[in-house]
Amino acid sequence: MEVQLTPDQRAFVRQAIASGRLRREEDAVMEALSLWEERERTRAEILAAVDEAEASLSRGEGSAITQESMRELAQQVMQRGRARLAAEQQTPRR
Repeated sequence: MEVQLTPDQRAFVRQAIASGRLRREEDAVMEALSLWEERERTRAEILAAVDEAEASLSRGEGSAITQESMRELAQQVMQRGRARLAAEQQTPRR
């Protein structure tokens, strides 16, 4: 297989070789393919998570997130935090 790089890409690869980051031009291609594979795996994982979330919503397991629901959640978290802090302050320290 022959790969044609743009002049900027060739200069980028030459700079990486000159700096010792890469040993050969082929190393640049291998690294690029490795990063592409990783990105595609991550993309597939995200799409699977979205599919699962949509299925969960279809089963009625989810709830809509609104500004009001976020305010309520923040309020609940603050109340739990205050209660925990109050309990810790009442417990004698050893």
